[in-house]
Amino acid sequence: MKPTSTPVQGVIRLWVTAGVMMVAALAVLGQAIKLQIMETEFLQGQGEARFLRQVAIPTVRGNIVDRNGEPLAVSTPVDSVWAHPGELLQAADRIPMLAAALETSAEEMERRLTQRSGREFVWLQRRIHPETADRIRAMEIPGVFMRREYRRFYPTGEVSAQVLGFTNIDDIGQEGLELAYNSWLQGDPGAKRVIKDRLGRTVQNVELIREARPGRDLVLTIDRRLQYLAFRELKAGVLEFEARSGSVVIMDIPTGEVLAMVNFPSYNPNSPSRIAAEGLRNRALTDVIEPGSVIKPFALAAAMESGQVYTDMMIDTSPGHRVVAGHTIRDIRNFGEMGITEMLARSSNVGMVDLVLNMDARHLWGVYSRFGFGSVSGSGFPGESAGVLRDYERWRRLEQATLAYGYGLSVTPVQLVRAMAAIADEGRLRQPVFVKGADNPPQSVLDPAVARELATMLEAATVGVGTGTRAQVAGYRVAGKTGTTRKVGAGGYSERYVASFAGFAPASRPRLAAVVVINDPTGEAYYGGQVAAPVFGRVMDAALRLLAVPPDQFDTLMTRTEVRP
Repeated sequence: MKPTSTPVQGVIRLWVTAGVMMVAALAVLGQAIKLQIMETEFLQGQGEARFLRQVAIPTVRGNIVDRNGEPLAVSTPVDSVWAHPGELLQAADRIPMLAAALETSAEEMERRLTQRSGREFVWLQRRIHPETADRIRAMEIPGVFMRREYRRFYPTGEVSAQVLGFTNIDDIGQEGLELAYNSWLQGDPGAKRVIKDRLGRTVQNVELIREARPGRDLVLTIDRRLQYLAFRELKAGVLEFEARSGSVVIMDIPTGEVLAMVNFPSYNPNSPSRIAAEGLRNRALTDVIEPGSVIKPFALAAAMESGQVYTDMMIDTSPGHRVVAGHTIRDIRNFGEMGITEMLARSSNVGMVDLVLNMDARHLWGVYSRFGFGSVSGSGFPGESAGVLRDYERWRRLEQATLAYGYGLSVTPVQLVRAMAAIADEGRLRQPVFVKGADNPPQSVLDPAVARELATMLEAATVGVGTGTRAQVAGYRVAGKTGTTRKVGAGGYSERYVASFAGFAPASRPRLAAVVVINDPTGEAYYGGQVAAPVFGRVMDAALRLLAVPPDQFDTLMTRTEVRP
């Protein structure tokens, strides 16, 4: 028989039990004090690291509008779809339905999700169509969510593509003015702190860290109406003569503002995945050509400035060719003796060579340089070419001769229109500008009297025996110069051509200057007067009337032809 415990032993067990409980309580209290007071910041940080997130607040990119406020590039709110891989994979039977809505492969989607199953966020598709977003929302698929973003839209499509450029999937400018003015247009995204659950869903907004600052709008000098009509006529000209490409630039003479700049072929910036390299670059600023006879007014300006040419001077171009350093330079026929104005109107190579070879090489180089050849125009456009004008100390006699009729140097269409506008504006050269309201002071590059006399000669080149008669505009006096050059191939100059025309109107009160370049026309017609001049005439006709520029040749008003629809 076991002995029963005494009262004293019971008391001892009671106190031991109470002591153990007291120690345990003190341990718990100590741990609580440690967690709640001593390690509060650490624990809060750990909790916030798991549930508190800083997220970006998207901001809208600034609009690009034309000089009249018409939209050229706008950003519209759209949804992008993302997923929590772990949660969506638990509903794998819904993936084929989701993939079909996004027009993608269900197998590829499931593979991507499986590879990223340890993540909380995976993009499924960015900037989807609103109807697609509504359809996906209606499916209520676990682990699939929407995020608001902005998509860039270009209302003029291919008409202004190379000027505007485009943005990438993150709305950052990649080409054209979108790239050049990206910091102006982009704005600054905001930031906020939010609490997210274990599935990455926002359950509470905690605080605003930084407000989003939207991008600023950009107002261009481009006139959307002129852009459309110039593109229409250029495209028609390129297709008519089965040419490889072409460019047209229209400039406002008193300000240097670029009113239109078009290239063909082009591309649709609303579908960047389908952009072909052939249509991507802005040929008017990046592609260079040997200008051919379009350069002759500037060579003649150098001769007039040097004092070796006077108004009623006669030039004998017989027998229609010259031999320089063993190379024969020819006219299309023997023009014989003629005046300076007729020499320019008939585009005599021989006459210009005679003048240039009697000139100091440094002087000719200086005049060409003053008009902007061999240097960038200052437009600020990404990728603009400076062209090529070799230093006069490296010229040989033959090179100096060919420079008289546009070989041995290379220029861009923008350089040509800028230089022609300077002649029209009494020798004042301005930078081509794309942003409306930009300060653009002129630089004097030619004596006003010489410029006025030269402008009169250029007007004669579009009438009578001139090579540019097809550039005429009913009701307006037009001045300008044609150009035709052979293209360089693997074995030297080939039977492929570049046709061009540069001019301005109205000749009595110059307002608009324009240049047309048609690259590689095929068939029997390839001269500048046959191919480029008619495009210039149609573009200038529509532009002058659209801008309500008063006519200055009233005797032709009754014979004008309407602009093609």
